[in-house]
Amino acid sequence: MTAVAAEPTDPDSPVGRADPADPTGRPRATGRGRLVLARLLAARGAVAGAVLILLLFALAFGGPYLTPWDYAAPDFSALHQPPSAEHWFGTNGVGQDVFAQTVRGLQKSLVIGLLVALFSTVLASVVGACAGYFGGWADRALMFLVDLLLVFPSFLIITIVSSRLKSAGWIAFVLLLALFNWMITARVVRSMTLSLREREFVRAARFMGVRPLRIISRHILPNVASFLIIDATIAVGGAVMSETALSYFGFGVKAPDVSLGTLLAAGTSEAPVFPWMFYFAAGLLVLFVLAVNLVGDGLRDALDPTAGDAPRRSRRSPRSCRSWRKQK
Repeated sequence: MTAVAAEPTDPDSPVGRADPADPTGRPRATGRGRLVLARLLAARGAVAGAVLILLLFALAFGGPYLTPWDYAAPDFSALHQPPSAEHWFGTNGVGQDVFAQTVRGLQKSLVIGLLVALFSTVLASVVGACAGYFGGWADRALMFLVDLLLVFPSFLIITIVSSRLKSAGWIAFVLLLALFNWMITARVVRSMTLSLREREFVRAARFMGVRPLRIISRHILPNVASFLIIDATIAVGGAVMSETALSYFGFGVKAPDVSLGTLLAAGTSEAPVFPWMFYFAAGLLVLFVLAVNLVGDGLRDALDPTAGDAPRRSRRSPRSCRSWRKQK
């Protein structure tokens, strides 16, 4: 018998390279996460947006430790003082430090935006996946609930209900925002689930007796995760804008606490005379929404399965074209 020589493997190939940390010697699988990360790092706008978001979070949660002033403590010797070495962003009409209030308001708005995006995305994924997978009466009942909530004027309902929940604090305000911020996403997840439930791997799991909820959690939701990540990223900016608008009209965060919306509402009338009371909070809000949109666009391109798959066409120089014609 003749021994068959083993073909040499390319050390750079993902098939022939073994993971040294794997004791079985099996080849290391090249995950999609590495490709997504490479695409995301190649997008300068997404990287800039991510860095800006990190800086804003660092300012929001580290800023209160940089100043000796509390956001609610007044300094009666400095009323409407412009930015100075003592008060970096100036003071308001009662002597409160605007920098301390701005970083506190940014912190509150970011926390509210993150929680609203998290709760609404989880609710939309569960409702949409269950409606699309089970179908029948479950689909009709869940979609009727979605359509019913879409018909209701969410802004008007939140303004009416939030005024009656003053004692519940800002957590109740987060739940109200999340309750009216998931319906469109649930419809998209449902339509994606309708196509996924007929795929071979889902049908094989169903024929093997796997429970429906396990199929949804192990096979359906991971295949719509890219859409959910993008939607959640954009929903953070939308939730911050919604919180700012509601707090601006007095239906969001209540005093003595502050948010970007309450700071904008308090500084709007005095902006022409005391601009530092308005423009610092407004600038941080614009920067955050812009950064979130940049990251969302970068994630959309990075998670696109068709991005980067098209081969690049070779461009011939005019000289090479002329030489080719002479040969012909």
